[in-house]
Amino acid sequence: MKFKLPTLVLAAGLATAMNAAAFEPSKPECIAPAKPGGGFDLTCRIISNGFKEAGLTDIPMAVKFMPGGVGAVAYNHINANRRDDGNALVAFSSGSLLNIAQGKFGKNLDENSARWVGAAGVDYGAVIVSADAPWNTLAELVAAVKADPTKYVVGAGGGVGSQDWMKAAILMKSSGVDPKSMRYVAYEGGGEATAALMGGHIQIYPGDVGEMVGQVAAGKLKMLAVMAPERLEGEFAQIPTAKEQGFDAEWTILRGYYLGPDVSDDAYNYWAGQFEKAYASDAFLKAVHEKGLIPLKMSGKTFDTYVKSRVVYMRELATEAGLIK
Repeated sequence: MKFKLPTLVLAAGLATAMNAAAFEPSKPECIAPAKPGGGFDLTCRIISNGFKEAGLTDIPMAVKFMPGGVGAVAYNHINANRRDDGNALVAFSSGSLLNIAQGKFGKNLDENSARWVGAAGVDYGAVIVSADAPWNTLAELVAAVKADPTKYVVGAGGGVGSQDWMKAAILMKSSGVDPKSMRYVAYEGGGEATAALMGGHIQIYPGDVGEMVGQVAAGKLKMLAVMAPERLEGEFAQIPTAKEQGFDAEWTILRGYYLGPDVSDDAYNYWAGQFEKAYASDAFLKAVHEKGLIPLKMSGKTFDTYVKSRVVYMRELATEAGLIK
């Protein structure tokens, strides 16, 4: 059969158009791997509300909750039952990546068991003390801890090996203090840890910048340093980074989304494209800011590569800390 050139061009154009429209979500949902009200819920609300406000979806995105293991239950569910489901986006955080790095999501599951598709935004670690604490700089706090590491108690939401524990360990290591020597108390979330700090039960809280906005503004707590690569903007612009105070202690708290490992390229590229459109939307960026995050405009293969590199970095940190034998 012979075709004239214009016919071939038209056929190619139709094929391209068909491929571009090959995937459209029928029942989009965001799985929050926790109970309602936490960080994963927040992450799912950013996309469910933000995409709607940015005019990127005609079909409401449902938010479903699947608690367990800082994302372990959801990760296993996707890999066992919904490997190729392009409708199911799952929220994750740096805490999820840290658990993956330590093999806590299952010995046969790692960072390659998902397609990391888009970022919601980032937050940063922070060194928090009570408002009446005697230290006003990170150097003053570190000097006191180095003099007697067992005198001061560090507390946070999560046990040894958790994200908050890692923040404290990085700070100690950068200060020349063996992380294994610090007194650490685990609480059920940042709310309990904050209450313990204000109640005098702990002296140091390696929290997150975003969650501390209200307490710091109200004068209930002091933020001695942000664990960011450079100073933040807005209400935290006057707070120095740990690095500029002489301590190589950074911790980025990433929040984003992944799809199943066997999701088609059409579905993956559809969602990556939606994120790119969202990052150009003031309405979406407003939704990110309202949830206390700093926008991170990264999606698709670039984001997938970035996430996997973070897991490798966390695996190295966990190994150095003796969490992986």
